[in-house]
Amino acid sequence: MNNRAMLLFIPVLAAAVVLQVTVLPVFLLPAFKPDLLLVLMIFMALRGPTGSGALLSWLLGALSDVFSGLYLGLNAVTYLVVFLVIKGVSDRLYAESALLFVLTTAGVTLAVFTLNMILLLMFTATPGIAYSMFTDIVPRLLVNCFVASLVTLLPGFDRNLEIA
Repeated sequence: MNNRAMLLFIPVLAAAVVLQVTVLPVFLLPAFKPDLLLVLMIFMALRGPTGSGALLSWLLGALSDVFSGLYLGLNAVTYLVVFLVIKGVSDRLYAESALLFVLTTAGVTLAVFTLNMILLLMFTATPGIAYSMFTDIVPRLLVNCFVASLVTLLPGFDRNLEIA
């Protein structure tokens, strides 16, 4: 990702934070609220550099924890682990594929759910946490995939379109 792309990414990140924290909770039920920070983290994992992307993914998880998390650091750790796994796999794949982006979003949504569930079961004694998390996974998965498919329609997503 070059400097121009990074300069475009910063306002998109700010807009995603504002949307996720202020606008979407007012109009959408919690189960149908997309995780825009997760979608941005997946985009960074598939397209961005490893060093700054790892730091940014951890910061995105920390932002998610600050604004909507019960346990500070839970999403920060899961975002970082998932980023490193995606980054290790994305070097072997065609990362500009729209289908890969949507499928990766589905897989990462399930992976973040699983990692959060494992960490919560290991470190907390909260009864009923599994039931409350399982009720939201299918709508959250579908909404995140829908948002990822909308991201693929943006003009700068396919690098071949930028050349033409």
